[in-house]
Amino acid sequence: MANRLANATSPYLLQHADNPVDWWQWSPEAFEEARRRDVPILLSVGYAACHWCHVMAHESFENPEIAAVMNEKFVNIKVDREERPDVDAVYMTATQAMTGQGGWPMTCFLTPAGEPFQCGTYYPPTPRPGMPSFPQLLAAVDDAWQTRDAEVRDAGGRIVEELRKQTAALPQSTVDEQVLSSSAASVLGDYDRRNGGFGGAPKFPPSMVLEFLLRHHERTGSVESLSIVTETAHAMANGGIYDQLDGGFARYSVDAGWVVPHFEKMLYDNALLLRLYTRLALRTGEPRFRAVAEETADFLLNRLRTEAGGFAASLDADTEGVEGLTYAWTPEQLTEVLGEEDGAAAARWFGVTASGTFEEGASTLQRKSEVDERFDDVRRKLLDSRLTRPQPARDDKVITAWNGLAIGALAQAGVAFGARWLSAAVAAAEFVTSTHLVEDRLRRASRDGVAGAAAGVLEDYGCLADGLLTLHQATADPRWLTEATGLLDTALSRFGDQSAPGVYHDTADDADVLVLRPSDPGDNASPSGASALAGALLAASALVGPEDASRYRTAAEEAVARAGQLAARAPRFAGHWLSVAEAMAAGPLQVAIVGTSPELLRAAVEHAPGGAVVLAGEPNALPLLTDRPLVDGRPAAYVCRGYVCDRPVTEVADLVAALR
Repeated sequence: MANRLANATSPYLLQHADNPVDWWQWSPEAFEEARRRDVPILLSVGYAACHWCHVMAHESFENPEIAAVMNEKFVNIKVDREERPDVDAVYMTATQAMTGQGGWPMTCFLTPAGEPFQCGTYYPPTPRPGMPSFPQLLAAVDDAWQTRDAEVRDAGGRIVEELRKQTAALPQSTVDEQVLSSSAASVLGDYDRRNGGFGGAPKFPPSMVLEFLLRHHERTGSVESLSIVTETAHAMANGGIYDQLDGGFARYSVDAGWVVPHFEKMLYDNALLLRLYTRLALRTGEPRFRAVAEETADFLLNRLRTEAGGFAASLDADTEGVEGLTYAWTPEQLTEVLGEEDGAAAARWFGVTASGTFEEGASTLQRKSEVDERFDDVRRKLLDSRLTRPQPARDDKVITAWNGLAIGALAQAGVAFGARWLSAAVAAAEFVTSTHLVEDRLRRASRDGVAGAAAGVLEDYGCLADGLLTLHQATADPRWLTEATGLLDTALSRFGDQSAPGVYHDTADDADVLVLRPSDPGDNASPSGASALAGALLAASALVGPEDASRYRTAAEEAVARAGQLAARAPRFAGHWLSVAEAMAAGPLQVAIVGTSPELLRAAVEHAPGGAVVLAGEPNALPLLTDRPLVDGRPAAYVCRGYVCDRPVTEVADLVAALR
């Protein structure tokens, strides 16, 4: 049996390289093998930090008897959803349509043409109430293929046609003041006033929805919008979902109160939350928000930064197969590290109880009470002790889109709080643009400094362009504007639907042909490719010269118009779209500072609303600074909203007043 995963760039695929299953990577050769043998394809999709992916691997894929059936009856393909989001998107759509839900591990059975006819998620090795065992499922699918071959193939074709109808482009629908206000009201109606956040368990950090509400507050003065953002931010920062010792957020909370996290830590979550807490710290002046932003930025640098300068995808949910092994504490363990007095204080501060909040009498750490001058020393000692425990594995592939989010967040935090984070953003941008950009086209991921074969998808172009535009503003380096606009031009030409202005596909026009060309506009755990592109186009329109500005602005407006129905009907899945629309409704606001004035720049950074463009430099050095001279020989700030500009100001108080 060939080991086709041994040289994969994906750590997830490498985790399965020694399985007794005859795995194939996603490739034309795998489908040709299925056609040659006339057997179905078993597609298994997951990712390295996924707890239940590990469970199913251990229970079934490492089982020689189950593997033997898989090898005899199927061609088995293993896919890392983070490396091939296009494949994941197509078959997750099918899984959700067939079962009403989705998740990972995802288990799909396909015809040799790639058409799905049976989809699900996790299956146990033995039957459970309401759930067949994985061996039972294999036997049933094989029987259907052997006895009702034509019927199964026909069903797969009908499913693809139905999915094609369901994923058709949305009609144009303006996102105007009424849509923005009604979306905010709808989101507020889902607010959990007891615990913060939206909905019940499991509860995910709603970073993009909070960003929308913050921008809505800045534009309209909505007190309730700001209150919900700050209350939720405090609840998350004080909960077990936030690492109280080392910074950084876990993927989600298994309960509604943010107490027990699902322990995996994803780069995209932490990049989005770093940006949110940085903005909140600037907007509110609350020290707690600044502390969380700084600690999260340090988490990115300390735990996820790779030797080459990029950022790894995630930390695993498990440690040595056990969730929470690294992170949970008992009162006795606190006392062992800190002594009786400080151990008791730590138990009180962090909510560590004799009965426990997690498993087997252990507790996750929360911020439960006021602290005293011992707190920093206690945190340091506990972290030092925790670092001697077994640590979760790291998925060290570098994903383009998520690094784009990190670059933008670190650049913003660097301008707000400290140069080391800005330097890290520059280093990451240099690595990604030099390694992932191959012959002017992006690759999706790299590992150990080597780019993988998977082509970049739309979110890679949109998120990286947006991050580079933020970096351009932070550094005034024209290189990043040039790199960003090159990515935008490629995205417009390769991903746009030429017959429907504003519609974008998630894959390029020359990408691998799938049974369905994915085009998902919904914002989920991270911005959709189309909304990320729209945000980058809008920012670029405020930074480039007049000719390109009009082209980018028009493209952004057309894209946002395609999200109108989504925003109106499901605003919690349109958070980034709504944030872009808020920035568009505000202008977007431009602040061009000519001459050297740290005071004017600081005022602009602290008081400009989300989505604003702020750039400082010498007159005519950059497109935004062209034809904007010093005023009476003094540095000046030029404030514009959309197509209307105020008179230039030279005093900080006047600039603050203009921004308010």
